[in-house]
Amino acid sequence: MTAHHLQGSLFDQADRLWLGPLDGIRRTVLGLGAWIDVLPGWLSGSDGLFEQLAAEVPWRAERRKMYDQVVDVPRLLSFYGPGDPLPHPVLPQAREALSAHYAEELGEPFTTAGLCYYRDGRDSVAWHGDRIGRGAREDTMVAILSVGAPRDLLLRPVRGGETVRRPLGHGDLIVMGGSCQRTWEHAVPKTKRAAGPRISIQFRPHGVR
Repeated sequence: MTAHHLQGSLFDQADRLWLGPLDGIRRTVLGLGAWIDVLPGWLSGSDGLFEQLAAEVPWRAERRKMYDQVVDVPRLLSFYGPGDPLPHPVLPQAREALSAHYAEELGEPFTTAGLCYYRDGRDSVAWHGDRIGRGAREDTMVAILSVGAPRDLLLRPVRGGETVRRPLGHGDLIVMGGSCQRTWEHAVPKTKRAAGPRISIQFRPHGVR
């Protein structure tokens, strides 16, 4: 696999990884029962985590059928199910902190972690909702921790409407909650602007994909 080097952030030069408190998270009500919570820079020192994950995670390239042909998925993937050891000690700490913070509202812990590696601006994910499993019929949450260079996460209502844009990277956190997976879609579009590599870590409850 070709190495992709990260240009570090001036705001993320801490020598050690450190998760900040979650009480500074800010909620935006999207409508249709959906909302997002955003906390910039939740994980300090995250550029070092990016480098370790990029080098050590067993990334896999996937191919999927689209229309009448099989195409490469434009990003690398890795998945950790319930009980699987995560690839860095700070990740179970983050998952436990999120589970505790949302315990009353979510009613269950986050149990899985899916990782996506966007190597450059050509890597992307198309418009979708996490509707495989319970997300298709129930309110739920998906928490995404982003490390590496920022990339735009876009959200739009399924039935049409204004697009919401959030640049995420360098330890930023976003939580999509309520009906977000059913009534809204999200995407990371391709870009021709200079885009360094980014890894997103998606924490989900059991049965949500």
